[in-house]
Amino acid sequence: MADILHRVGIKAPLDDVYKAVATRDGLAAWWATNTQGESKVDGVLQFRFGAGGFDMKVLDLKPSSRVLWEVVDGPAEWLGTKVSWEMRRDGEYSIILFKHQDWREPVEFMHHCSTKWAMFLMSLKALVETGTGAPDPHDVKIDNFN
Repeated sequence: MADILHRVGIKAPLDDVYKAVATRDGLAAWWATNTQGESKVDGVLQFRFGAGGFDMKVLDLKPSSRVLWEVVDGPAEWLGTKVSWEMRRDGEYSIILFKHQDWREPVEFMHHCSTKWAMFLMSLKALVETGTGAPDPHDVKIDNFN
């Protein structure tokens, strides 16, 4: 199995970072403007992009600590993978340890997704620190996958 891993420090309260990752409105402000569904344990969130979309089942929500999803619909490479956000405070930063884990193999699409996750994590950082993110469709397009 292969994983995408990122670490980001955000100069903001942990509660603000958690709300941006754990709520539908927060997610729509930095990841995908077309975000639907329920962000509650056993709920499903639907994220739609110009090139397609993903449905994530919410497996765990621990306020200001952890968010965990399982991909239940989307590209074949994503099905069954998990997306986790571990959060903690370190000095003046809220630290996110991001994982998109359990890819069956490191296919070319995984390389694309790693770059896009990094870009969207910078959008999350910008949203929480400045009030303005760059969610799809306002994100930087990097290739034919978008």
